[in-house]
Amino acid sequence: MRREQEASTEAADVPLVPPSVSLPEITPKAVVLSVLLAAVLAGANAYLGLFAGMTVSASIPAAVVSMAVLRLFRRSNILENNIVQTAASSGEALAAGVIFTIPGLVLLGYWESFDYWQTVTVSLVGGVLGVLFTIPLRRALIIHARLRFPEGVATAEVLKVGATADAQAGGPVRLLLGAAALGGGFKFAEGGFKLWSESLEGALQLGRSTFYGGLNLSPALVAVGYIIGLHTATVVFLGGAIGWLVLLPLHQVMVPPPEALTGVVAAKATWSGQIRYIGIGAMLVGGVWTLIQIRGPIVQSLQQLMALYRTRDASRSQGGLPRTEQDAGVVWLIGLTVASLLPMLLLYRGLLGQSLWGGIGLTLLMVVAAFLFSAVAGYMAGLVGSSSNPVSGVTIATIMLASLLLLGIMGQGNPAGPAAALLVGAVVCCAAAMGGDNMQDLKTGHLVGATPWKQQVMQVIGVATGAVVIVPVLSLLQAKYGIGEVTEAHPHPLTAPQATLMAKLASGVFGGSLPWHLLVFGMLLGVAVILLDTRQARRQAELRFPVLAVALGMYLPLKLSATILLGGCLAEWVRRRRSGAGMSTEDRGLLCAAGLVTGEALVGILLALPIALSSVWPSLSGDPFQLFAAPPWGGWPGLVALALVGLVLLRSAQSNHGTGKNPTAAG
Repeated sequence: MRREQEASTEAADVPLVPPSVSLPEITPKAVVLSVLLAAVLAGANAYLGLFAGMTVSASIPAAVVSMAVLRLFRRSNILENNIVQTAASSGEALAAGVIFTIPGLVLLGYWESFDYWQTVTVSLVGGVLGVLFTIPLRRALIIHARLRFPEGVATAEVLKVGATADAQAGGPVRLLLGAAALGGGFKFAEGGFKLWSESLEGALQLGRSTFYGGLNLSPALVAVGYIIGLHTATVVFLGGAIGWLVLLPLHQVMVPPPEALTGVVAAKATWSGQIRYIGIGAMLVGGVWTLIQIRGPIVQSLQQLMALYRTRDASRSQGGLPRTEQDAGVVWLIGLTVASLLPMLLLYRGLLGQSLWGGIGLTLLMVVAAFLFSAVAGYMAGLVGSSSNPVSGVTIATIMLASLLLLGIMGQGNPAGPAAALLVGAVVCCAAAMGGDNMQDLKTGHLVGATPWKQQVMQVIGVATGAVVIVPVLSLLQAKYGIGEVTEAHPHPLTAPQATLMAKLASGVFGGSLPWHLLVFGMLLGVAVILLDTRQARRQAELRFPVLAVALGMYLPLKLSATILLGGCLAEWVRRRRSGAGMSTEDRGLLCAAGLVTGEALVGILLALPIALSSVWPSLSGDPFQLFAAPPWGGWPGLVALALVGLVLLRSAQSNHGTGKNPTAAG
């Protein structure tokens, strides 16, 4: 049986375009479309990450849009479409790395607003390192380890369908655009017209304890749950239930909140000030455990990199290698790595009071952590897809290490210490986010017969595009919604859970205010979850408990994970219904879900434009779209509208004409 499975896998890995056939890949129209899509998707993912603390891969939507646009030209091919989705998804992956860390500098008060050039430098260096470090990993993880890379395989299937059935390419695009219009209209009604509130929530007070419940009324969150599937959505919600419904009430029994705080306010205060640190401890353990699990592929990749040095094959013309095995050369790898490290050395040196050796130490820590965690992210993308990558966990581990190192150099209480730790973590986070996404794209290219070095060039172009556009997007979102902290001007800010976590972690180390007892308890809880998951793995049980998913649920607001669970339930209902009816496993609901995410995110950014332009045109001050000072019926109209969105999503999924497999079916 195992040999049959291996044989079938090998057959599936035969590229669609043979190595002996050379088709145009990097063409002017593909580059222009790549840059446009990378910019749009970077902005959309920035909004989603700040809002929900989770991001999703945009490879499939980018591939569908590329097929629809390029088929308007007389000459286009599958490798051009692959180039477009490679660059576009690189832009959105970089956005994930940025929004998980950079807003923390504003939350710390180190920046009053987002510094354009420092943000561009940090994100560009991190993204480029993520691209470079996946070059020696490609053969180890894609060819030798033969990991599944579910999202990469799904994207390859979409590209193959487009190549063999161009006449039907308009249908998926209409579905994607229609869903984007629906998600955008929902956001405009809630965020623009203020027809309903953004969530339904309440709390029950029993003695000293508060039991909270809530549901965020967001089509994007339902779509995220649909994309990641019931398994992952359930595990995330389980973490939230442990944090909000078990640990929070128990903590209030031991440490009651102030008498002035009751109900929902008391629950949120206890969660944000105490329970979140338990989630941080669990994430720390999860990051270390992930490194231990994949130590083998990391060692193998390092050995292969040294082999490249000895043979110098990659620095030659590579004429002896087939086109589909030609990576960027070692000379480029070393040269760009050194060029990337120089600006960070100067930045770290300035932060440490012109200390050269301190800057060198931080730079070395950054580059070693970036390589290790790019390997972690690439390996995890091969197992569960890039949307479920543990980027938060590895960034937390990096910031803890950097904070402890800087504590010895700069001393406790130094105001620049937390910012320096965050800037180290930001580069590593961008590299890890890019590592997972790049390996997924290289897997897609391996299946369709692309040239690896050309994909790696386009990954750098996607990184550069994302780095340029991300700061204006962050500034717009900050002006419209606020980020992280509740204020009078922004009572419902974008939660930015990861950035808030990173800022609290770094400032807690330097300020001596870190609640180590809660962190240690979270670590012990993380160990318990690992033991439970290991036991499930030995029993070959279907239900698993990844520690990072459980920890993320503890750290997210419960109303977010509840809505994500709702989307996971819809995905499971569709899966069972299609399976019972003997329908194709391909699911158009995934494209609908991707459209809902994109539409809501883009309208969320557009709603911020009047506030950003109010300094130029005072007539735009305030909110020009607002019909009501406060939602007249609370969140109930939104609940009805969300139910209708769910019905549309289910209806889309019923069609037998699919566009690709569930990219995160492994969950």
